[in-house]
Amino acid sequence: MRASRLLSVVLLLQDRGRLTAQQIADELGVSIRTVYRDIEALGAAGVPVYGEFGANGGYQLVDGYRTRLTGLTPQEAGTIFLAGVPDAAAELGLGAVLTTAELKLRAALPARLARHVDEVRDRFHLDPAGWFRETETHPHLAALAGAVWNRRRARMRYLRWRQPREVDRDIEPLGIVLKAGVWYFVARVGEDLRTYRVATILDLTVLDETFERPDGFDLAATWAAWAADFERRLHRDTATVRLSPAGLDRIPYLMTRAMARNVRDAVGEPGPDGWTTVTLPIESVRHAHAEFLRLGEDVQVLSPPELRDLMRASITAMARLYP
Repeated sequence: MRASRLLSVVLLLQDRGRLTAQQIADELGVSIRTVYRDIEALGAAGVPVYGEFGANGGYQLVDGYRTRLTGLTPQEAGTIFLAGVPDAAAELGLGAVLTTAELKLRAALPARLARHVDEVRDRFHLDPAGWFRETETHPHLAALAGAVWNRRRARMRYLRWRQPREVDRDIEPLGIVLKAGVWYFVARVGEDLRTYRVATILDLTVLDETFERPDGFDLAATWAAWAADFERRLHRDTATVRLSPAGLDRIPYLMTRAMARNVRDAVGEPGPDGWTTVTLPIESVRHAHAEFLRLGEDVQVLSPPELRDLMRASITAMARLYP
């Protein structure tokens, strides 16, 4: 572990030039005292690193020194696909490993290509988190990722919607998915494949027992099939509404993806007043009531009757608040 960190220090200095002890500590997730010890160890091993004091001081390598000890470990190679989402790598407990992998790759690149990497990073940024959502805490995510990687069975207690709320399960975790800033995982429970939200885990114990992954298991295909089925099961009913031109434009930004897709695929010609009649999938009358209120005066619910009644009651109550 320390040998890998020492190499990371060298690669950081080789890539960035002069760095302070605090900057090195921040990059590698260690204390400043650890950085001091590592610099001392590198000097003792013959690496030409020196420090300068003052406001513009820091550690750097003697000009022209470059290391070629840049071979990736299996774990480092496995983190490359997370290079665009370093925060996700950190949540999985792979932040330091990813940093080392990137440094090794950059050290192996010719200077011209290394500059091109910096240019791409300056121009493109991936932010997988969803808008307007409190960040969930995932105290068991790193342990779960380890169980997935090492094919270890686990025992979890998780929270679900129906009674009993807290349930124990023995699982074989097969893969982890980050969807719009929310972590999920796919696991085998008995003979079934099930999908859970990582934030619902109350307690997780990784067991010593290993398991064999199902032949032909494809995480991406399994997730896509589950997500499509979940969307179909979620939207069990429909509502017919009239939308103003402004309401039609706001649907993709305010409504679910299923609603937006239905509007896009099935919308007809607007009437003489410019309003368009469309039938939309809804999760439930109560849920649709809250959703349609967001459109305000740009939507008129035609059916079902109970949804019209809820809309009328809310609008009447609001009118009393704003006479």
